[in-house]
Amino acid sequence: MTNPLFHFVLADEDATTNLASLIAPHLKAGDTLLLEGAIGAGKSAFARALIRARLGRMEDVPSPTFTLVQTYEDASADIWHCDLYRLTHPDEALELGLDEAFETAICLIEWPDRLGDIAPKTALRLAFSAEDHAHKLTISGPPPWDSRLRGLHD
Repeated sequence: MTNPLFHFVLADEDATTNLASLIAPHLKAGDTLLLEGAIGAGKSAFARALIRARLGRMEDVPSPTFTLVQTYEDASADIWHCDLYRLTHPDEALELGLDEAFETAICLIEWPDRLGDIAPKTALRLAFSAEDHAHKLTISGPPPWDSRLRGLHD
C-alpha cells in the first residue's frame, strides 16, 4: 500500500533540481522511483537532476526515449534511467533486464504504467503535473519511505 508522503509545488527547474538533490542521497541499490505524469510534466528534468546529484558532477543525461534505457555507474549502485513510453507489453520491460535491475540498481522509470504488475511493490511513486505557472509533485510510497525521506518538506 502506498501512502501520500509529500506534496510539492515546483516553481521552476531550479526547484526541481533542488528537490532531486535532497532525495538522491537517500537512495540505495534496489530502490525504484516510478515517475508518472504527462509529457512535459517534469519527469525527465527530475531524473536528470537526480542522476547528476548522485554522480556529483555535471553529466550529459540524455532522455532515454529512443534507447529505452540509459545506465550510469554510481559508487554504490548503477543507476538505470528508463523511458518505457514505447513499450506495448510488460514482458518487453523484462527483456530489457529490468527485473534484475530492480534488485541491484537504482531505477528511475518514466511511464511506469507500461510495467503492469511487474512494478516493484516497494517503489516510491512520484506523480508530476504541469500547471500554468509551476509543476506539482505528489510523492507516495509504502511505509519505509516515510522514515527514509523524513526531513523533506514543501
